Amino acid sequence: MKEIELKLQLNAVSAEVLGASNVLPEQWRTVQQRDLYFDTADHALAEAGLSLRIRQSGSHRTQTIKRSGSSEAGLFARSEWEMPVTTDGPVIDGSSPIHALLGEAVEDLIRVFEVEVTRRIWDVQDGCTNIEVVIDRGTISAGDRHTSICEMEMELKSGQPQAFFGLARKLGGATPIRLGVLTKPERGNLLRQAQRAVVKAVPMPLEDDMTAVEAFQVIVQACIKQFRLNEDLLLASRSPEPLHQARVALRRLRSAFSIFKPLLGADAYELREGLRGLAGALGPARELDVLLRRARPGPLRDRLQTEREAAYDRVEEELGSVKARALMLTLVEWVQYGSFIVNPDLEETRTLSVRAFAGRALSRFRRKVKEGGRNIRRMDDVARHELRKDAKKLRYAADFFALLFDGKGEKVRQQNFIVALEAVQDELGALNDLATVPHILDRLALADHPEAPALLAGGTKKALIAAAADAHGSLIDAGRYWR
Repeated sequence: MKEIELKLQLNAVSAEVLGASNVLPEQWRTVQQRDLYFDTADHALAEAGLSLRIRQSGSHRTQTIKRSGSSEAGLFARSEWEMPVTTDGPVIDGSSPIHALLGEAVEDLIRVFEVEVTRRIWDVQDGCTNIEVVIDRGTISAGDRHTSICEMEMELKSGQPQAFFGLARKLGGATPIRLGVLTKPERGNLLRQAQRAVVKAVPMPLEDDMTAVEAFQVIVQACIKQFRLNEDLLLASRSPEPLHQARVALRRLRSAFSIFKPLLGADAYELREGLRGLAGALGPARELDVLLRRARPGPLRDRLQTEREAAYDRVEEELGSVKARALMLTLVEWVQYGSFIVNPDLEETRTLSVRAFAGRALSRFRRKVKEGGRNIRRMDDVARHELRKDAKKLRYAADFFALLFDGKGEKVRQQNFIVALEAVQDELGALNDLATVPHILDRLALADHPEAPALLAGGTKKALIAAAADAHGSLIDAGRYWR
């Protein structure tokens, strides 16, 4: 059986608001639920994308094994195996994917965490569309660690995705809710680990038998997840690291739109502009974080700190806006059901093998960087900034497609290419810093402050341009590692 769910994150106040709103039916049912999750001590099931759960509701127990989907951005589509059980111990037979994975090691399965929730359930009928809406409130416990849980799940039982997402938007209009990107097993497994301060990008799990559009969906899913996890960490801590990685995730998303432009069509433009606007709203806070790292204790640093706190206030306001929250939901819907998925004019590119598409994309952006940097010593700051953006897109493309080119001989050439590309990015970044910091200081009315020169990156412009030209030449000499 395939189930398709959308998870939404909310707090207790929002849960009560939705329960009392007219968006959901007046009638609901409530159940008490206890879920026991099992894995091996070395997380073998989690590493394989599997979860094993025994759910007790009343006197009934059901064992469920789920395999996580990998191509649904924000949506959770999973293969599922269910069977009734009579105790709190798992029953693993030969038909189970866990048996195939672990073999005799099924004896090593242990209880790793427990979820206890009060579940409120609504059945929503919209024409021919049937949607189940659930709000879970309770706790997750792993040993002596505990965390509260308050989340919403929507499941499309039958009918049209448009009505499904339409209801999600109505719910988001009634009270602040955000896209959820973690399953309960993932949250339980995180509870067992050291608390994270930031979430960085991970290698994209692309495989040779994927099509270009499938790869795009995987990439978008990963970028959304990185953004949302860092957004939560940012709102909780107001720390520089999650803010920076949230911006990185948005840049990666926008770069994915550029890299996959040949298969997306015109309706991608509005979404890409929305992502650009959201990233721009986070920019001033990031700029101040960078300047604060360079500032010595004293009046200038104190002034920058005050400006930084005000910038973070604006970031929180922007992230909490209906527009920003709706953007993630719209992106999730579009990447699965947008017109580019079925547009016959895009079919040839859409169904291209991901490796073939990757080769074309990498060649396209390498060519732009090669040609754009020919006159790097004579170009102005604006042109160098454009070259820097093209180099970033080339780097993100290389990161996205890295696992497709890890064969014998390819990996070494790939590493050499990345090292050379990083050098170009570093030198162009220093030049961009030299050009933009004075404008930032001028905007803050700090350009004439006696300590302002210390906020500039090191190196003269002439030396940085020479280093950038040398790095560009080394990148071109590195050649391609793809065919």
